Amino acid sequence: MGVWRGQSRASRCCLLAALTAAAAYASLALGGCAPPVSSTATTAGSTTASVGATAAAATSPTPAAQPATVTPKVAKREGSSAKPVAVPGDNTSYEWNFQRNTRHKVPEIPSQAKKLAKRYSAMYVASDNKLVYLTFDESYENGNTPDILDTLKHNGVSATFFVTGDYCREAPKLCRRMIAEGHVVGSHSDKHPSMPKLTSNPTRFAEQFTRADSSFRKATGEHLAHLFRPPMGAYSAKSLAMTRNLGYTSVFWSFAHVDYDEKHQPPAETTLKRVLAGSHPGAIILLHGISASDTSALEDIIIGLRRQGYGFGTLRPR
Repeated sequence: MGVWRGQSRASRCCLLAALTAAAAYASLALGGCAPPVSSTATTAGSTTASVGATAAAATSPTPAAQPATVTPKVAKREGSSAKPVAVPGDNTSYEWNFQRNTRHKVPEIPSQAKKLAKRYSAMYVASDNKLVYLTFDESYENGNTPDILDTLKHNGVSATFFVTGDYCREAPKLCRRMIAEGHVVGSHSDKHPSMPKLTSNPTRFAEQFTRADSSFRKATGEHLAHLFRPPMGAYSAKSLAMTRNLGYTSVFWSFAHVDYDEKHQPPAETTLKRVLAGSHPGAIILLHGISASDTSALEDIIIGLRRQGYGFGTLRPR
């Protein structure tokens, strides 16, 4: 599934090496799942605030651009051991966003996001500065995920998948394959709603977790990892607290791009450039299983990130 299919191996390697080196200096107008940093918020009963940048990761220098051989770290499928937290009344809704850069540094995020992430143990970047973390959101299947799994297996990479209950019911065989091939699988809710909009009804809120887990267990015989990717990146102080009290760690991202519109996909070359330009130590990279562009570029993304000196890890609950 390489970007330069048809060219010789030597030609492809030369092109990829040049592109990887150029990515560090590229000034790209990258699209994203959310606009640049903004303090805009609404009070429609939804809350979205997730971050958990580790200071060490934020200040760590970019690794030298040399191949890295790192055995993927697979998360234990366990719940959070954190104590329950008080649920605030504040349900101001935010959309996850960050200020991208091409300096291979952890992106800046709004101050309120930092505060809420720290308070409720949410994460958007990991602390190991030698690793990056590929994550795939799966709300429905359109035929790309088998190729994604093939590419990951061929390259010896473990990833973290976030599946909805609908996805588990639609594609149980793929859920079983994710587990069998050593990937971590967390929750993306049952029906992909904005979680802040459900906080007024704790039962309905909790059902988004229990029903997804029940469907995954029916498909695989295992529970979902207690990791939660909030649908649409929507969060609030209240939704983060309620998620935490259900034993889940909220997981956002430090890289994303406009890959979620199935009918309007960027060229695979563009996706590759974006990912390599936006890489940084401990990056949590958001990709979508429905993206033909991500699927096509994935092998070259893995090769390029390794050339930048990174290995690959999977996430675990805090």
